[in-house]
Amino acid sequence: MASASMDGPLLDFFRAARSAGLRISPAESIDATRAAQVVGFADRDRLRDTLSIVMAKTVDEKREFAAVFDLFFRRGDFAAAPPGDAAPGEAPAGDSQGGEGQGGEGQGGEGQGAGGGGDLVRMLLEGDQATIAAAVERAGQAAGLSNIALFTQVNLFTRRILDRMGLAGLEREIAASGNDRLRQGRDRLRDQVKEFVEQNLALFARGETEAFRARMLTQTRLSAIDRRDHDRMRLLVRAMARRLATQYGRNRKRDRRGVLDVRRTLRRNMGWDGIPFHTIWKQERIQKPRLVVLCDVSGSVAAIAQFLLLFLYSLNEALSGLRAFAFSGNLVDVSEILERNPIETAIPEVMARAGFGSSNYGMALEDFEREHLALLDSQTTVIVLGDGRGNRTDPRVDILTRMADRSKQIVWLNPEYRTLWGTGDSDMLRYAPHCRVTAVCNTLQHLERVIGELLRDGG
Repeated sequence: MASASMDGPLLDFFRAARSAGLRISPAESIDATRAAQVVGFADRDRLRDTLSIVMAKTVDEKREFAAVFDLFFRRGDFAAAPPGDAAPGEAPAGDSQGGEGQGGEGQGGEGQGAGGGGDLVRMLLEGDQATIAAAVERAGQAAGLSNIALFTQVNLFTRRILDRMGLAGLEREIAASGNDRLRQGRDRLRDQVKEFVEQNLALFARGETEAFRARMLTQTRLSAIDRRDHDRMRLLVRAMARRLATQYGRNRKRDRRGVLDVRRTLRRNMGWDGIPFHTIWKQERIQKPRLVVLCDVSGSVAAIAQFLLLFLYSLNEALSGLRAFAFSGNLVDVSEILERNPIETAIPEVMARAGFGSSNYGMALEDFEREHLALLDSQTTVIVLGDGRGNRTDPRVDILTRMADRSKQIVWLNPEYRTLWGTGDSDMLRYAPHCRVTAVCNTLQHLERVIGELLRDGG
């Protein structure tokens, strides 16, 4: 039969394992609890091997499980006090002081924030690390340490735990006695508690911290993403693309509300003499969209273009056809590059061939009309990514007009805020009337929303 002392640590361990990314179902949690009841907690190696069989399914998960297990079960293993701290023949101050706060205030580490500290004084003078570790554990539970979510909370929880252990009483004892050993013990305890809190942060807040960083990155301007976050951004882009592909990766139907399918309605209601208790509406088929993408990869928008190409090529399941072009001046068909190579090596090659020059939208549109206009039909959506700044060259709005006439729609994603459109050498206000959608798009959140709307509506 399960013991309460066993259930608490196991539940915390399950939370830590899930925070590390392990997939643990409720049924697996029950199985793991039963297995732990059989082998017990005394033999850590046996417990680790047993829980690993139940909870970790892949080689990577077993490696992650071992790291979490070791960190979880050594959180309270405080090192012994350095020898020689006490003066020869020095008696424990807790005995000579009559035990300020010794009237049970140290039990469980709770209720000591009001000023108790006798038990803490005694533990520090005796160097009883096992008892100190247990007191820190209890104080951490009372302070809600398992709810820690951000690294900025480390000092807060460190202070809460020390207060619950009786730090105020300890400080008074040090002030009254001037005991150097107590002062050294207090400093060492503060470091130990901080390390304990940081270990709990690594255990319980990893998932929350990752989620927080992901939210911040999706809301950060793509042009401002630090290079060290590029790998993380690639993972986020692919995760978003997979989510959209799963949601929209098949041909779908949508009810045309208000247009009754009379034949199917009568057939459905034959059991009620044709009385239409259940109405069936006519449906329209939503096809997978066909996309042609024109990316400005000049210096001002190169970072955003890279993420857009990565995002779109991660959406292959949800698209029936995708042609990608990059330009600064002349237009370059980069579809083959992106299809032939892994995306991590393909994008640098695209940027080497077409990127970082000065924008000339008119020249790029001329190249598209001359060589690729036949790609456009009534099922094709054209996406243009760029700031619309052509360095005062001819914008060739007439070509964009003909492209709009041939295609289903033109969607223009501009990384600049609308207040800047039409200022300086921006031609956006001349292009905008020929686009069905013009949107500010300078974060991953913007990109997901715009592409998601296109997929939902069938491009």
